[in-house]
Amino acid sequence: MKILILHRIPYHKIDYHRGIDHNLHEITYVGTEKALSNIPEFLNCKKLIRPGVTKTADEVIELIEQQQLQFEQVISLSEYELLDAAKIREHFGIPGSTLAQVEKVRNKVIMKAIVGAAGIRVPEFLPLSQLEQLPKWEGQVVVKPVDGASSENVKVFASIHSLLLALQLQNTGIDLLDRDNPDLAQFEVEEFIQGAIVHFDGLVQNGEVKVVLGSQYVGDCLGYANGQPLGSVQIDISDEDKVWIGRVLSAVELNNGSFHLEAIANKKGLVFLEVANRVGGADVVDTFNLATNIHLPSAELKIWLGEELEFPETTNRANKFGWYVFPGHHYQADYCRISGHERFRNHPYIVRWNQLSTEQKLPQHITYQAIEIPLAGVIGSDSSESLQSFLQELFAQVNIEPIKSSV
Repeated sequence: MKILILHRIPYHKIDYHRGIDHNLHEITYVGTEKALSNIPEFLNCKKLIRPGVTKTADEVIELIEQQQLQFEQVISLSEYELLDAAKIREHFGIPGSTLAQVEKVRNKVIMKAIVGAAGIRVPEFLPLSQLEQLPKWEGQVVVKPVDGASSENVKVFASIHSLLLALQLQNTGIDLLDRDNPDLAQFEVEEFIQGAIVHFDGLVQNGEVKVVLGSQYVGDCLGYANGQPLGSVQIDISDEDKVWIGRVLSAVELNNGSFHLEAIANKKGLVFLEVANRVGGADVVDTFNLATNIHLPSAELKIWLGEELEFPETTNRANKFGWYVFPGHHYQADYCRISGHERFRNHPYIVRWNQLSTEQKLPQHITYQAIEIPLAGVIGSDSSESLQSFLQELFAQVNIEPIKSSV
């Protein structure tokens, strides 16, 4: 099969060769020169370099037409290029998820409308472009891009009134909204609901959930975007939770591949937040693998290729695993010095420890990549509660000091 892969995520995060036989199939990777540089030399494949100046789909379509190439499948495992993959498929008549189908797992307004229509509780929401229809919700509200990720350009406001005032004064703190004639259609506003944020990660094949794990965040993604550490710990989920997950996936027609589903565990039950047709970020892949012996990206690729997979009847219930990440994008410095971590470094819960040296530069953008941020790792023990306590203590004790130059 001739397969085109839109390559954006660093190769080591996917390890495509574990899920696709590169000698059996004719594989072409397309991406920017920088993105393609991390593809291993041993891989039997072709590479197409795109400029990375305009939209991914436009550049790829132009390359394919210029070189008169043909493909039977187009794959993207990056949330940022799922829509591009769909546009390329539709342009060339290649089978696979359509643009309308992908929108259901990329556009937060569309997905919440669909999930809500299925009788599943969602936060009250509206496109920001419909300001005149904004209801008088009590309490805090959240503004977020309709197709964003990693809580970038997400902001919480004390009330609808404070949001409207900030928009009028162009001081929301979101650059895309604080300019003249902002594109309000690219944002949505929703009520803020109290509760722990949980995420469900797994695989679905032909509409059937094959395997799923539940986890609870320690901290939250918005806090991480604003400079706070973030973690996640695997938790037990009930049969009722599994039914709820199936209903959500069915509603948005997420029938194949990986899924990352987030919800608020409210007193009245689960409240839908968002769902993506991709593996979870940070170290979800590693912790999922530790619990199930399933490498999510490899399994997802096999599903896309229509290959048979064996799934475990049960997960590793004797142990729970989790991950943690300390951000570095917000310091506006080149380097950092870490302290207060010494007694945690060799703790029996530590499965993997990643730490930047004072010679390694800090990232200038939001990232969950363990090798790019000051401190990250994977943990494991026999209970969720012990891991949650460990992370809370770790977050309280570790200190990261930004420094202007390496020492």
